[in-house]
Amino acid sequence: MIEEIVPEGVAAAEHFGDAPGAALYPEELVALGETGEARRLEFTTVRHCARRALGGLGLPPAPLLPGVRGAPRWPDGVVGSMTHCAGYRAAAVARRSGMSTLGIDAEPHEPLAEGLLDYIALPEERQRHTGLADLHPDVCWDRLLFCAKEAVYKAWFPVTQRWLGFDGALISLVPDGTFRARVLAVPPPQQPCSPTAFEGRWLARNGLLLACATEPRSV
Repeated sequence: MIEEIVPEGVAAAEHFGDAPGAALYPEELVALGETGEARRLEFTTVRHCARRALGGLGLPPAPLLPGVRGAPRWPDGVVGSMTHCAGYRAAAVARRSGMSTLGIDAEPHEPLAEGLLDYIALPEERQRHTGLADLHPDVCWDRLLFCAKEAVYKAWFPVTQRWLGFDGALISLVPDGTFRARVLAVPPPQQPCSPTAFEGRWLARNGLLLACATEPRSV
């Protein structure tokens, strides 16, 4: 599924559930620390997916340690993103020479808890949500909005090393499986070239919502 929404030049891998026999590097075990079995399995499987994706770029497997705010530290010259939710793990990577950043997210295809849409959505997004829900009631647009915002954040943070709240980007979801994001956060003085927009694709299938965000390619 994930390969359907990533751009050309991106290698991706996914696993439904946890991968039997997947293992961690010793340094990854140290980084994980003491944790429950469910967390250990998802941490292991998503890195198994990431190493498969790196193989799709012709790169060898490598330890993938969490960095600032848990964002994965990729090998030199690589950008990428990982995601996991109940029953699903995925990773996507690309060479930095062809893509500045990317973010992916997966969520269960079910409505958000009551009141959460008001917390995550800007007024314009809430207005658009009403129209989308009326025209296409088969899609959980509130959860999809959350999914797209998470994908945008995962693409934004590696470039800026800054938090991006739910009110930091305006998301425009389109029923054709695409979305656009306009960053509202003011870039810091030391980063005048911070991304100001993202584009992406989304997919709803098999009880899951997937989203992938990248910077628009210059023409």
